[in-house]
Amino acid sequence: MPVTFDQSKDDIARLVKHFAINREAYRGPNYKEAHARQEFIDPLFTALGWDVANSQHAAPDYREVVFEDTVEIEGQKKAPDYVFRVGRERKFFVEAKKPGVDLKAAAAPAYQLRRYAWTAKLPLSVLTDFEELATYDCRSRPAATDKPSVGRVSYFNYAEYADRWREIWDVYSREAVWGGSFDQFAQASKGKRGTSAVDTEFLKEIEGWRDALARNLALRNPDLGIDALNDAVQRTIDRIIFLRLTEDRGIEDYGRLRRLAEGDEIYKGLVKLFRAADTKYNSGLFDFSREGDRLTAGLSLDDKTLRPILADLYFPQSPYEFSVLPPEILGNVYEQFLGKVIRLTAGHQAKVEEKPEVKKAGGVYYTPAYIVKYIVENTVGKQVAGKNPLQLHGFRVLDPACGSGSFLLGAYQYLLDYYQGWYAANAPEKNPRAVRGDGASWKLTTAEKKRILTEHIFGVDIDRQAVEVTKLSLLLAVLDSGAGDDASKQLSLLPEQAKERVLPNLDRNIKCGNSLIGPDYFAGQLLPDDAEMKQVNPFDWKTEFPEAMKAGGFDCVIGNPPYVLIQGEFRDDRQLEYFRSNFVAASYKIDTYHLFVERSIRLAKKGGLNSMITPANYLTNNGLARLRQLLLVDSQIMQVVVIEDGVFQGISVDNAIFVIKVGEPTLQNFSITRAAADGQKLWPSSEIAIAIDRISKDPLMLFTGTSERKQSNLTERILFNSQPLGEIAHVNFGKQLRDRKKYLGDVIEIASPTKTKPPYKPCYTGRDVMRYQLRWNGLACFDDRTAQSGGCWDDDKQNAKDKLVTRQIGRYPEFSIDRMGFQCLNTMFMVKVHIPNLSPLYVLGILNSRLTKVIWLDRFYDQRKTFPKIKGTYLDWADGNPIGGCAIGQAALNLKTSPSNLRFARPASRAAGA
Repeated sequence: MPVTFDQSKDDIARLVKHFAINREAYRGPNYKEAHARQEFIDPLFTALGWDVANSQHAAPDYREVVFEDTVEIEGQKKAPDYVFRVGRERKFFVEAKKPGVDLKAAAAPAYQLRRYAWTAKLPLSVLTDFEELATYDCRSRPAATDKPSVGRVSYFNYAEYADRWREIWDVYSREAVWGGSFDQFAQASKGKRGTSAVDTEFLKEIEGWRDALARNLALRNPDLGIDALNDAVQRTIDRIIFLRLTEDRGIEDYGRLRRLAEGDEIYKGLVKLFRAADTKYNSGLFDFSREGDRLTAGLSLDDKTLRPILADLYFPQSPYEFSVLPPEILGNVYEQFLGKVIRLTAGHQAKVEEKPEVKKAGGVYYTPAYIVKYIVENTVGKQVAGKNPLQLHGFRVLDPACGSGSFLLGAYQYLLDYYQGWYAANAPEKNPRAVRGDGASWKLTTAEKKRILTEHIFGVDIDRQAVEVTKLSLLLAVLDSGAGDDASKQLSLLPEQAKERVLPNLDRNIKCGNSLIGPDYFAGQLLPDDAEMKQVNPFDWKTEFPEAMKAGGFDCVIGNPPYVLIQGEFRDDRQLEYFRSNFVAASYKIDTYHLFVERSIRLAKKGGLNSMITPANYLTNNGLARLRQLLLVDSQIMQVVVIEDGVFQGISVDNAIFVIKVGEPTLQNFSITRAAADGQKLWPSSEIAIAIDRISKDPLMLFTGTSERKQSNLTERILFNSQPLGEIAHVNFGKQLRDRKKYLGDVIEIASPTKTKPPYKPCYTGRDVMRYQLRWNGLACFDDRTAQSGGCWDDDKQNAKDKLVTRQIGRYPEFSIDRMGFQCLNTMFMVKVHIPNLSPLYVLGILNSRLTKVIWLDRFYDQRKTFPKIKGTYLDWADGNPIGGCAIGQAALNLKTSPSNLRFARPASRAAGA
């Protein structure tokens, strides 16, 4: 039953009175922390409305309040006392102490709490012994030397609870947390000075390890090549992290790595630990005999390099509490980590550099957990719903560009939860695949978790190190996802006693290769160049995944493919030609994500679901009509969600998520949902109806429309009876100069147009244009053909007086007229009317009319909030497409016809630019 504020205030007043009467006894040595939790701290949070006792009998995975075992290792607890959740999402920790501990002055309890919450990436958490209650902002990196006041944002003594209860209630009551108070606090304090996210700090940590290991390995092993060096460093880091994580999870003996660091010949000791781990886990992670890792066991590595790495992994030097480190944090760290590679100089010195493809793409961007969850639920969730384990035999999920494995981890966790729920609801005591875990809950056996992983989860990545990281992440998930008691028993056995190893070998599931290029790339070459073969890394899907391909493909194909424009500085003409010959989507400027979308459709079986997050520009990009055709003809569109402002920090691009069913054409109208992302979830705001009959008539198949069907019909009638702007005017993209960062003098400021000296001419830019207004802001541009990079350099059009101009960026075009005949940069479009006796002012009035705006928004606006583009071909409609085009009413061409008889329409679509 919900608790009201007044009820809770009365309850806490009684609890405070009870504590005050017996305060000295509660502060005595015989009163334990467990007593305080039961008698005071549990009732405190019950008064705040939380179902501490689970009186509603929620399933273990959905309890509001989770009590952690207070296991102590070397005097340090390995988990917080309470976890408060919304659904399965952790919101804050509570660390409990016995009364008498001076929480206001003692540094150790605050450091302990902050380590837990900071590692778990929780913004707020609570430290209390009931006598005192302190709230900590846990977003700054904790240090053992911090004073107890560091990060403390509020402090209450028990005597103040009743009078200040509103302050506590408004932050920590169930009502307030479920209502979003925590999220609001996090947003309000985002970017707060001194904050440093755990993933950012841990990335710095392992980047430091990589640098130190690479330099020392290159120094001590002069015969080590680049690939071997990269592999050796990556494997060593992976193995150390795995073993350290298993220690904090109680699977391995705590402190083994630190004890190694206290002796000599540390690397030999590490290799010995790795070999023992291989015997125990048999996962491939520690296998020195596997291809590509026959060298690392015999390498030389100095103690002075390894000692600080291992020693600093433990309390109190380490701020990390690995027992609560979320899987997505490790994935985020590794995604960034894999964006760099070790190079060797001529003197065999190691140097870490950003990968060229990462530099071109502007960095590495990890898919947020809520996006992974959304895509997994709408693909894997839809496919498995209502099915029993027998019906799921042969069910397969693929990520063809898996990176560090975030989508595969999400899919695996979803399947684990689904199987566990099914077994728990269907006589689990009779099922050998379920085992009773803590309390009355049922868990999957380790053998079943291994089976689920190896039968259902598959991935490919061109980066060999990414493949290893994905395997590492999935193996940790096997150990970390609610293992039954059989796991600890299995791990405690000697190798010869155990029937099977705890972890599976994932070499058949997660593979290295180029998902976009097959072995036919080298057809006709008797002896392909080794370097090129290695660089291209072709992948044969039929050979590598024979069972899946024989079954017709994968049941779900999901992911976040790379976004890299193939043409340009890193263009490979041979690969470009291969893509043009093998992908119908490769028709204009080719981005890798276009190819991955097409490949994912081909890899899914008939009836399979496919979902990816990509840039949103494929919805209206003129050069991607064939890709849209694939989505419409070769699949049934289930969902399209446009996320305004995108989801990747630092990238100014709207993203879109599509969900399609492969093998069935889209026969019904569908909607494009516009949504915002707050870092935690998607918030839908509106829907745009996309009419199939209209798209089918449009050669460009633009995914645009309106929620008003009557409006769309009006648009079509007007467009059909109108004349393209391109038939009465020249529509041109403004001139594009050279790289403005490199050629700073190509655009200068001048005091007056009359002061302009050759080779400069006065010019406008996009920000100078408003509806019926044009303001020159003192710019002049370099007017020399040597500066030409693109756009229109025709003097007759650039210098024309009375040309109409509009900016390139905007939801819809707003025109003005240029009376001066100044030039225009490439942030603008120029419209020069060429029909005799047709006034440009007349055309200007039509183009700026409300009806033209309505038609434009219906026909061409792609719902992107970030840099929506007006495109030249939408304005021009040069191909005579009867469904689109910025059209001028027929009356505009007949000067004898009254303007009241005007009919006019709106733009069509093709490629960016004119």
